[in-house]
This record gives sequence, structure tokens and C-alpha cells, in this order.
Amino acid sequence: MKLAPVAVPVSFLLLTLVTPINSQTTSSASEDAARNSFAAAHTAQPIQTPAQVSTAAAPSTRALTGEEMGDLFMARKQYFEAAQTYKRLTDQEPKNAVYLNKLGIALHQQEALGLALKCYERSLKADPHYADAENNIGTVWYQRKRFGKAIKAYEKAIKLRDDMPVLYSNLGYAYFGDKRYEEAIAAFRIALSKDPQFFEHNSSRNGSLLQDRSVSDRGRFYFLLAKSFAESGNFDRAILYLRKAKDEGYANFVSDLKRDKAFTALLKNEEVQNLIAPRPPEAEQP
Repeated sequence: MKLAPVAVPVSFLLLTLVTPINSQTTSSASEDAARNSFAAAHTAQPIQTPAQVSTAAAPSTRALTGEEMGDLFMARKQYFEAAQTYKRLTDQEPKNAVYLNKLGIALHQQEALGLALKCYERSLKADPHYADAENNIGTVWYQRKRFGKAIKAYEKAIKLRDDMPVLYSNLGYAYFGDKRYEEAIAAFRIALSKDPQFFEHNSSRNGSLLQDRSVSDRGRFYFLLAKSFAESGNFDRAILYLRKAKDEGYANFVSDLKRDKAFTALLKNEEVQNLIAPRPPEAEQP
């Protein structure tokens, strides 16, 4: 299903889910708050109308559509109000996969993972070819540290859309969480082949796709990224992430760097040699 055209600036609509892997997945309080947003959508409780949106946020003089209003709330991180707005849209169009998916994201950002998962599943049922919803199902399982289920969801999403680097990146993170490091490298390599600068910018699109960028062992993660860049011939970024790996205190940094054939061509590089054996500071001249 194609997304409906959105007139507000695209920069308003970019979303990235960055939740620490060791955080609590959800709480009853979060679920209660999300349920309250459902109830509030059917009460007289006022929320902003399109006419109340500032011209600075929305330069267009026309009134925003309901979906655009929800997207604007999301961009402002007003997730409760966004959930209200998307809920009203799904009440009007209960089989609209895009609205159901966006409602799921609004609930997801409130840590109501159970409710979010139901919305993603309803979205996928409405449109079985909607890769965004399948990907977002994967992010729920990833946050719950159910990495096997996350991997399956991301693989299904890739079968639906194999042209999006974020799907391969999310798959790589799930493999990494499951300690399947070689498979993680392979997934990251594909993401980088589709977008060499992928890890330097956000790539979520139109607020419909969540992206995982949280890991527990950051030193190892950066080392694996460095290996992916080295194998693709991008030595500058390989050195950048090797430096990050060392800064994060990767325990086997020197031994793994010397042993791994992916870094053979880099071992004579002056910057890499300095990472292996830092030069002592020059003595000050009297």
C-alpha cells in the first residue's frame, strides 16, 4: 500500500526509535496510559485542531488532514495526542494499514508494546504486503529481547521490500543481539552496499518505519562495523569505527584486529598502528 501524500515538510516526519537494549520493555502504567488515550479519543476532551497549528510549523495556509495532524504530533513527540488522532482515523477506516501502523508507532513510543504489536498485526492483516508493519513487529520483539522472533519478522519484511537498507540494519542488530556475529556482519554489509553512509544518518521514512540502533556491547558492535567497512574497501570509515571500538573499551581489540584477515590491508596504516600501540607524547622542549 502506498502512503498518502503528506504536505508538511518531510523533516517533520522522520522518526528513529532509540531505546536502550537493557531498558524495561513495557509497564502496566504505560499500557494504562495508552488505553486512556483510546478512551480520550471518544470524549469531549479538546485537542488541537488543524486551525490551531502555528504557521511556523506548517507553512501551508490550508487546514491539515487528520493524518498530517497525527504526523505533526509525532514530530513534536506528543505521542499521547498522536495516538488519539490516529485512533480516530482507524475508527473511521478500520482497514487502513497506514493508519493502524502509525497508531502502533504512537503507542510504541509510549512503551505500550503489547498494544503497539496488536496494531502492527492488524495493519499487516489489512495489507499483507506492508513491509513497514512487518518491520515494526520486529522492533517489538527486539525490545523484548526475543531476538529469534525479531529476526523472523525482519526477514519477512525484507522478502516484501528488499530495497530498504534499514531492514537489513535492523536484521543485523537482531543477529548481534542473538550473538550471531558473522550473520550480523553480512546483514550490515548489505545495508552499507545500498547506502554507504547509512550509519551516519537516519533513514526512517514518513514516520511509518522504526529503526533499531541500540546495543549492549558497543565496543564489539563498532568493531563489527569496522570489519564491514574494511571488507567493502571503505578504509576511512573502517578506521573511524575501529577508533570508536577502542574508545568503548573492546576487550580483544588488538588481538582481534591483528588476527582478522579483513584488516590485513589496514595494519600498515599509520592511524591503525597508533591505535594498536599509541605513541608516547613527545617530550616538551625546554
